Amino acid sequence: MKVIRLAASLLMGMGIVSSALAADADAGKRVFNKCAVCHTAVAGKNGLGPSLFGVVGRQSGTVAGYSYSEAMKGANKTWNEATLDAYLADPKAAVPGNKMAFAGLPSADDRANVIAYLATLK
Repeated sequence: MKVIRLAASLLMGMGIVSSALAADADAGKRVFNKCAVCHTAVAGKNGLGPSLFGVVGRQSGTVAGYSYSEAMKGANKTWNEATLDAYLADPKAAVPGNKMAFAGLPSADDRANVIAYLATLK
């Protein structure tokens, strides 16, 4: 698996492959345990934070039954690889005034992996 990730990373650096191919959804599921303190991966089941089922491709601040901050309701983001990566790196900088207390995931690999996992939640 490390050889595949290395090859994908090299090809990504050359612009031939997207970073999603270099990511590992199984590793991302483990990283998601940090998120699962507040979020669920179950459709329609919110926790302290909104459900992240179907988050990839969704408009920010739109999960039914969840009380979002005004900042998140007004963020007008479509959650994709780039916007999720920026948000997960530094939630307070990506959407100033949001109410998520999590400081972020400093590891680019962890972010890519958890985004790959989130992309499987459909």
